[in-house]
Amino acid sequence: MKKSIYTFAITAFLAVMVFTACKSNTEKEADATEKVIDANENLDAVNEDINVDEAKKANDMEWQTYKEEVNTSIAANEVRIAELKAALKKPGKTFDANYSKSIQSFEDRNASLKMKVKNYENNQTDWDSFKREVDSDMTELGKAFKDLTVNNKK
Repeated sequence: MKKSIYTFAITAFLAVMVFTACKSNTEKEADATEKVIDANENLDAVNEDINVDEAKKANDMEWQTYKEEVNTSIAANEVRIAELKAALKKPGKTFDANYSKSIQSFEDRNASLKMKVKNYENNQTDWDSFKREVDSDMTELGKAFKDLTVNNKK
């Protein structure tokens, strides 16, 4: 009798386990639909991350190119400043104090540009304004160089 009670209890336990573990087709379909939605959301998130990474790489490449161009211009300005200083020290030509002040001003502005480019942290939010500002400063410095040499010839 004990054996039949144990057998019945084990059979009933197994039957309960089997029936509670099984899901109906609608439950399976709902779970599958939920998994598909989650997978699509994850895919969208991954695609957004990839697009952001690609934009950062393009922005980094653009920044490096721009930085090299500006540094080349700054180096050219340093050469021009050195030439102006050498011309200032040549005997036989008389230069006024304004000429010396202008050369010092060029040197200061060029150093300021160099520090501005060196200290810039590349981020997308202020990239356009930074680039516009540096381009404007470089243009003004170039015009000032040209104006000094034109005034010097008169």
